[in-house]
Amino acid sequence: MALDSDTLAQFLDALDRFVKERLIPNEALVADEDAIPPALVQEIREMGLFGMSIPEEYGGLGLSMSEEVQAAFVLGQTSPVFRSLVGTNNGIGSQGIIIDGTPEQKAKYLPALASGEMIASFALTEPDAGSDAGSLRTTARRDGDHFVLNGTKRYITNAPRADVFTVFARTNSETTGSSGVSAFIVEAGTPGLSLGQPDKKMGQKGSHTCDVVLEDVRVAAANIIGGPARENQGFKTAMKVLDRGRLHISAVCVGAAERLIRDALAYAMERKQFGEPIAEKQLIQAMLADSRTEAFAARCMIEETARRKDVGANVSTDAACCKMYASEMVGRVADRAVQIHGGAGYMAEYAVERFYRDVRLFRIYEGTTQIQQVLIARNMIRDAAAA
Repeated sequence: MALDSDTLAQFLDALDRFVKERLIPNEALVADEDAIPPALVQEIREMGLFGMSIPEEYGGLGLSMSEEVQAAFVLGQTSPVFRSLVGTNNGIGSQGIIIDGTPEQKAKYLPALASGEMIASFALTEPDAGSDAGSLRTTARRDGDHFVLNGTKRYITNAPRADVFTVFARTNSETTGSSGVSAFIVEAGTPGLSLGQPDKKMGQKGSHTCDVVLEDVRVAAANIIGGPARENQGFKTAMKVLDRGRLHISAVCVGAAERLIRDALAYAMERKQFGEPIAEKQLIQAMLADSRTEAFAARCMIEETARRKDVGANVSTDAACCKMYASEMVGRVADRAVQIHGGAGYMAEYAVERFYRDVRLFRIYEGTTQIQQVLIARNMIRDAAAA
């Protein structure tokens, strides 16, 4: 359910103040300590950011897709680490339950996810199954009214602090590819579930990933998302949440780009060379103009695609276009921002150095650029053949 215009404006205004007054001032601290202070996590809970996309009936804000991307534009203006903290609860960690979950699953998990009492994590990627998700090897062997899960998941966002995991495992060993896979709700602390050491990443310090190891983990058949009737339907559930996730990530990319442009412009107007601010130099102006144009183009793509999704249109191809363009765009904007800063842009005291590393991940997770290219082209060919 969409918010009325006044309520949405008030929420976005409050979020903008929160980002500027609480999150941006703490970016360096979070990066240095590789952790978000617990008091700040509590403030994020109180802002309702863990439940932006979760329906109001379960304690969330119930934002439409158009409203969610507006919030992501704002949240993207600060370190991606803060968005990552709440991202799994709003996206891949909850949307499967919202779309395909049983009434019992929704009642049990969604209120706790909306409040931030529970942190969700999405366990799909494996050592030998990344972009080729259909090759996953984690197995789920039926044992009466339960399944026994065995396998390893890799690079799982928020796993070190997660309370509940969506785990994808093969329930039909006689099939290959994406068929025969089920999505299980597995709570942290379940016997046999353990975590590897936190990964050491290029950027996004404070957002943690690690391996999730499953050794004879017994999970009730009732914990399949949608219940036992949706056994072997896990990938269909995953595909349903991807459009929303791709649009959300795309909007975060735009927010980050707008922050980088603002920082680069401010530096260019202050930094003087040859007797005048470097912002007066045409080659600097060209970089600023290119970045502004690309960020604006991405914003327009995302807003239009979100609007169409809200009215029920099939936006899978366009959502992939948004993810591909916006994630590549913010990489170019970050590169120009560092260049405009010159030597200062290579120094950790300037935010552009951190953003340059942080935004690199956007071109990889939730479908690499190359996967988006393949998806877009395949959909084009399919649609042309069906015409």
